[in-house]
Amino acid sequence: MRESDDPFLFELYAGTRASEMALVPWTDAQKQAFLQMQFTAQKNSYAKEYPEAQHAVICRDEEPVGRLYLARCQDCFHILDITIADQCRSKGIGSLVLKGILQEAIQAGKPTTIYVENFNPFMRLFERLGFCIASVRDFTVLLERRPLPLN
Repeated sequence: MRESDDPFLFELYAGTRASEMALVPWTDAQKQAFLQMQFTAQKNSYAKEYPEAQHAVICRDEEPVGRLYLARCQDCFHILDITIADQCRSKGIGSLVLKGILQEAIQAGKPTTIYVENFNPFMRLFERLGFCIASVRDFTVLLERRPLPLN
């Protein structure tokens, strides 16, 4: 990931907040300012909390289609974020990236974890890949995939 990726990454992030932004009575300029502030805060928070994490743009045919933030910690592989652009979803891209992470974690003998909201529509994908609920706090769920071979 490079600074030049920021416009794409911002648009990707804004897309994840579109339904939320549709509910607030703000001007477009206010929404844009809020989203930019939140995007920057998230980026800085990940960099501070996980300085060694991989921050990557996911590409298909050399075109950016998503992002992956992955921390290969001492005790687990923790997916901080994986997002695929709306128009590229349901094409197997996310599954392919996740399977690659899981295969690497299996070889390292480490579990893979990710936090998601309990209303996240991709919970089914994580369940299909063998993730189980490790803990729940309010609407946030920690999913964990033990380092067992993929089906």
